[in-house]
Amino acid sequence: MKINITARNTGIKDSFRARVEKKLSKFDRFFGDNAQSQVTVIHSGDHETVEVTIKSEGLFFRAERTADEREDALEAVVDSLFRQIVKNKNKLTKRMKSATFTPEFVEEMYEPDEYRVVKTKRFPVKPMEVEEAILQMNMLDHQFFVFRNAESGEINVVYKRHDGNYAVIEPEEE
Repeated sequence: MKINITARNTGIKDSFRARVEKKLSKFDRFFGDNAQSQVTVIHSGDHETVEVTIKSEGLFFRAERTADEREDALEAVVDSLFRQIVKNKNKLTKRMKSATFTPEFVEEMYEPDEYRVVKTKRFPVKPMEVEEAILQMNMLDHQFFVFRNAESGEINVVYKRHDGNYAVIEPEEE
């Protein structure tokens, strides 16, 4: 797995880089050699946030944790990613490396609940600017809002981030 580490408002020591590489190496059994991981360390006040995003074969796994020490945040984020993979192992096995789930490893896991769609919602998707979509989302008191971007004509999703800012998800051709 290729690992890219970046930092915001802080520096990264070689010892932390080595620790990240060691921790993320445990995911090598799940992903092929072309998997990529982006690790971002953010220093804010007296807290450290570690974000890890792993991309492999069109699948994304992401976790973010904040702690007083970056090493603790790294431990928590790796545990969270591992739980995501274990919880969804049946659905992911076909998309991930075939030798990933050995019989000994499967014994350690539990069967995930099936996904159950309990409601389908339909609504008109009108073209609007990103700012108008954010306004609509806030007026509805939702965490996200689907809209057609007036500039690109594409379906986009705007959502509120944990830090209080907003983000837009745009489609990308593979």
